[in-house]
Amino acid sequence: MREMFGYSMILFLSMVLGQAIAAAEKPCESLAVLDLPNTKITSAATVPAGGFTPPPSPAPAMGPPTSYKDVPAFCRVQAELTPTADSDIRIEVWMPAAGWNGKYRGLGNGGFAGSIDYPGLGGAVKRGYAAAATDTGHSGSPVDASWALGHPEKVVDFGYRAIHEMTVKAKLMADTFYGHDAQRSYFASCSDGGREALMEAQRFPEDYDGILAGAPANYWTHLLTGAMWNVDATTHDLASYIPAGKIPALGTAVLAACDAQDGLADGILNDPRQCHFDPATLVCQGADSAKCLTAPQVAALKKIYAGPHDSAGRAVFPGYLPGGEEGLGGWGLWITGPAPKLSLMWFFGVGYCSRMVYEKSDWDPKSFNVDAALELAEKKTASALNAIDPNLKPFETRGGKLILYHGWDDAAIPATNTIAYYRSVVNKLGERDTDSFVRLFLVPGMQHCIGGPGPSFFGQFGEALSDDPQHNVNVALENWVEKGMAPSQVIAVKYADDNPTHAVKMTRPLCPYPQIAKYKGAGDVNDASSFVCVPGSN
Repeated sequence: MREMFGYSMILFLSMVLGQAIAAAEKPCESLAVLDLPNTKITSAATVPAGGFTPPPSPAPAMGPPTSYKDVPAFCRVQAELTPTADSDIRIEVWMPAAGWNGKYRGLGNGGFAGSIDYPGLGGAVKRGYAAAATDTGHSGSPVDASWALGHPEKVVDFGYRAIHEMTVKAKLMADTFYGHDAQRSYFASCSDGGREALMEAQRFPEDYDGILAGAPANYWTHLLTGAMWNVDATTHDLASYIPAGKIPALGTAVLAACDAQDGLADGILNDPRQCHFDPATLVCQGADSAKCLTAPQVAALKKIYAGPHDSAGRAVFPGYLPGGEEGLGGWGLWITGPAPKLSLMWFFGVGYCSRMVYEKSDWDPKSFNVDAALELAEKKTASALNAIDPNLKPFETRGGKLILYHGWDDAAIPATNTIAYYRSVVNKLGERDTDSFVRLFLVPGMQHCIGGPGPSFFGQFGEALSDDPQHNVNVALENWVEKGMAPSQVIAVKYADDNPTHAVKMTRPLCPYPQIAKYKGAGDVNDASSFVCVPGSN
C-alpha cells in the first residue's frame, strides 16, 4: 500500500508539473487572442529555424548584414498599437522558441523611422533575446517626413510614445509566452535611436536596466535647425555649393594640417577639437579646380565648421569638426551631397521644417531664418522630440546603467553635442554620481554610428563579434548591470572594407571620456596593445 501510495503521488506530482509547464510555455499561436490595452494583435505564428524572409524595407540596415538562415525558431507577434485616435504604431515581437536567455532587448530607429528593424530582431533572437522593434507610428523612408503634416499625435508617437508603448506591450507578451517576466531589459540604438534611448532613460526610467545610446539626435530642434543652416550656407547662393569632387582635396588638407598632432600620422584625428584648420588655405590661386575652393565656397565651409548662430551671435548647435569630410559616410553623403538639394541634410532639414515646424508642404527653404525657425521649432516640437533632460536620477536610483558613444568623424551629428549632454548630466548630478552609472566613449575615425577611417566595430549593433566585454560594448553594458563591473575600455576593430567577415586591419582602445588612447611610442600602431588610456581634454 505504501509503495502504491508513493507511486500515485509521483504520478500526481508529474501531472501537476506537466500542467504547470504547459501553462508557463503557451504556444505562440495562442497569443493572437491576448487582450492588451489599445492593442490589436494581427498575427502570432511560430517561424521555423531559418524560415524568415524579411519584407522590402525603405531603410538600409545600420549595422553589419544579417543572415536569417541561422536564426533559430521563434514566435513572431505582429501588433498595431493605438494609444490615440490618430496613432497607428506597428510593432513586432520576436521570442526564441527555445533557449531564451531570460532577457529582453528593445530596438530603435534611424532618421524619421518608418520601418521595422528586422536585422536587429534576427540578430537578437540568434543570441537568445526576446526582442521588439517598431516603425514608431508610420510607414515610409527614413528621410521622408510627409507623414507628420497635420498629425501632431504621430509626431508624439515618433518622439517618444511608440518606443515606450512597444516596450510595455512586448514585455507583457514575453511574460505571457514564457510564463515569467524578463530578468533584465536592454535598449540599444544609434542616431534617432540614440535619441529614443535617452528619451527612455529620461521619461521612462523603469523600462530598461541598461541603455546604449549611440550618436544621439537628442537636441532635435537645434540639430535640424542647424541642418537648415548648412543647407542655406551651401545652396541659398549656388556659387557657395561645394561639389562632391572637391571633398577629397578638403580632407587631404585637413589631415596635412592636423593628423600628426596626436603623435601618429595615421589618417585619424584622435581629438578633432584640437585641429584648427583654416579653410582659407584652400582658396584657388588661379582657375577653379577640384583641388581648391572659391571664395564663396570657403565662406560656406567656415559657416559649417562654426555651426549655426542666431542674430545675437549665440551658438545654436555645435559646428562640424574637421576630419570627417571624406569617405562613404562623410560630407558627400550628409552635408554637400552628390548635387545641390540632394544631401541628407537637405532631406532632414527641409522635411522637418516644412512638415513639422512651418506645416507647409511647399515651404521655401530660401526663406529660412535661423531665429524664426528655432523659435517656432521649440514652440511646436521641443516637448515631443528633444531628449535633453540632464536629471537621470530616477534611472540611476533604479540601478540603470547608460553608455553613450559617438564617432569623432560623424558628419551627421557633431560629437560635441553628445559631450555637451554628458557634461549637463555631470553638472546636474555631480561627477561621482554620474560616474557610477554613465560612461561616454568617443570613437576616433568613426563616422555616423559606423564606418570611417578608424576602427568602428565594437559590438554596438549587438553583433556577436565577441562575447568578451572588452570587445563588445553590449556585453560590457550587461556586465555593468548584472555584475557591477563598469567598463574601463572597449576595443574597436577596423576590418578590411568595413566587413566583419574580412581581415582585421586595426584595433584601438576606446577610453571613457575624458580619457583618450595614446600611443606608447613603441609597438604595432595597428594593435590596441600599443595604446594606453590617459587623461584627455574636457
